[in-house]
Amino acid sequence: MKMKKISAFKHSGMGTILLVIIVCCLALTVVGSSILYYIVLKELPSIAALKDYRPSIATRVYADNNELIDEFFIEDRKIIHISEVPKVVIQAFVAAEDSRFYQHSGFDLHSITRAFFKNIEAGRIVQGGSTITQQVAKSLYLSSERSYSRKIKEAVLAYKIDKYLSKDEIMNLYLNHIYLGHGTYGIEAATQAYFGKSARYLTLPEAAMLAGLPKAPSSYSPFLHFDKARQRQGYVLDQMIKDNYITPVEKDRALATPLILRSIRPKEKIAPYFIEHVRRYIQEKYGSDVLYKEGLEIYTTLNIDMQKAARDAVEKGLSELEEREKYEKGVVQGAILCMEAKTGAIKAMVGGRDFKKSEFNRATQARRQAGSAFKPFIYTAAFDKGLTPATRFVDEPISYPDRSLPGGVWQPQNFDGEYHGPTTLRRALVQSRNVITIKVLQDIGVEYAAAYATNMGIVSPLSKTLSMALGTSGVTLQEMVASYGVLANQGKHVQPFFIRKIVDRTGLVFEENKEKSEQVIDPRIAFMTTYVLQDVVESGTGRRVKSIGRPVAGKTGTTDDMRDAWFIGFSPSLVAGVWVGFDQERSLGRQEAGGRAAAPIWLYFMEKALRGKPIEVFPVPDGIVFIKVDAKTGNPLSSSSSGAILECFLEGVTPNGVKPVLNEPKEELTKHERESARSSR
Repeated sequence: MKMKKISAFKHSGMGTILLVIIVCCLALTVVGSSILYYIVLKELPSIAALKDYRPSIATRVYADNNELIDEFFIEDRKIIHISEVPKVVIQAFVAAEDSRFYQHSGFDLHSITRAFFKNIEAGRIVQGGSTITQQVAKSLYLSSERSYSRKIKEAVLAYKIDKYLSKDEIMNLYLNHIYLGHGTYGIEAATQAYFGKSARYLTLPEAAMLAGLPKAPSSYSPFLHFDKARQRQGYVLDQMIKDNYITPVEKDRALATPLILRSIRPKEKIAPYFIEHVRRYIQEKYGSDVLYKEGLEIYTTLNIDMQKAARDAVEKGLSELEEREKYEKGVVQGAILCMEAKTGAIKAMVGGRDFKKSEFNRATQARRQAGSAFKPFIYTAAFDKGLTPATRFVDEPISYPDRSLPGGVWQPQNFDGEYHGPTTLRRALVQSRNVITIKVLQDIGVEYAAAYATNMGIVSPLSKTLSMALGTSGVTLQEMVASYGVLANQGKHVQPFFIRKIVDRTGLVFEENKEKSEQVIDPRIAFMTTYVLQDVVESGTGRRVKSIGRPVAGKTGTTDDMRDAWFIGFSPSLVAGVWVGFDQERSLGRQEAGGRAAAPIWLYFMEKALRGKPIEVFPVPDGIVFIKVDAKTGNPLSSSSSGAILECFLEGVTPNGVKPVLNEPKEELTKHERESARSSR
């Protein structure tokens, strides 16, 4: 009996000790956990900013019809609120990633415990047990390090987030931030990448496919591993059945629905040089963070149809040149730029044949000699000095002392090596006579002509010598187009621009560009040059583009040894320029002058750019009168004389005693008069 009492006593004492030990352990665990919680809490970042969630968002670029043409981003993300997506999308992600999302407090102790023992069994971390809230905490605040300390921080942070935000707010963060493969972040960017539409229109089978991606985006990519992606889709649908989101019948129907995936091939970039021009501008003005993270909406001036026409025209014209000259395909380069004459809006830009091979933009960055394409500036300045298209200069051999040259003499020649004696300025410009252009420049003064060209829009440094008459200074295609635009726009200079407006993610417009025009030359002088340049197309060096069948004006340009070929031309509404050459300067070929190498490209482009547009004529400004003159001598002729052309003059600067044929400057030439003048040139 005594033994039983002693035994019971011992048993009772041992039980008490064990109970005390358990209580102490629990107390230490609670105290230790509390201390650890507050230690970890101090190390964690503030989550206050989550209420004003501003993730990195892709910047979008739009054409002139507001069609999306490109994007800039570090992370391809497009924000969409969960209220805009079908309920089945949220259900699919919850079923796949965190079935107790709406029940737990940020972290799921049951899932964590299960993952803990699986990791112990494996001897390494093989399962995370992360909730959706923990994934948000990790992606926004923590590294990808796989350690228990990081998991503790993740759980504590998730708990804080769960107390700070509603479940819908957490889900909104998750669906906009999660990585879903192929460079896409968030449900909206992923839906566009995989299915070519907005997440607003996701179906059950599509939602289940996307919900299967977060676990392993590459392994379950329908682009790369379609069978595995379908298996994962089936798993998500099974989980949705378990959570009572769908029925087995709906699952079977979803699995039987074919998935129509967007092509994995990147969308063809129709305007890579233009887009790069935009990118450089934004980056230089606002910085990389704004460009790549702030979700700007950039509305440009680019016209998609014109851009395609420009791209095709360059390729066609250069391919024809290579065939003629038996070059290897792709070695010759070319560029084209088109802008609206009245606004300066750039409608098309091709800076080279292949942006992937060379990002150098030959429309805006290359400075090349313009050759005879520079001559209209000399003649326009001359007309402003009092000369007229009927003024004559003698076309003859000339020479000038120049110690820098062998023999100490500069002897410029005409392109064809021939001389025609007394020649009107009209014929000199139409036939691109070098000698007469040099004489005109000498007559009006080099400084005056250089200042005049600068006033019209040439910004590159000009060599202020007589050789400037032959276009020996390096200029860009863009400044040539802008300067010719003064002629098309009745003496007004418009600044070329390529961005209409920029809007930030809040809808605030913080940059907007509109037409900026300035009257830089007399509209009558601009018309006189334009009137002569129409003849370049009708009967001169640019006659290859005559077949366009509507009033246009333009000028060819060719440099020494056929290294550069140009054609700059315009209608009353559009100005376009073409340059052709090699990057490493060498001859294009013995016959490859501007009229042969560049003008056809201009024609191919403008035929499409102006197709379906009303035929326009160049308006005649006040103060212009027309007189019938001899086409060769420029002398006035009677109305009945043959070989006469209608020449334009400033009112009051007509040949003495000659009555103008047309003295109502507000009226345009009649169709009969235009045809008469055209046929006699």
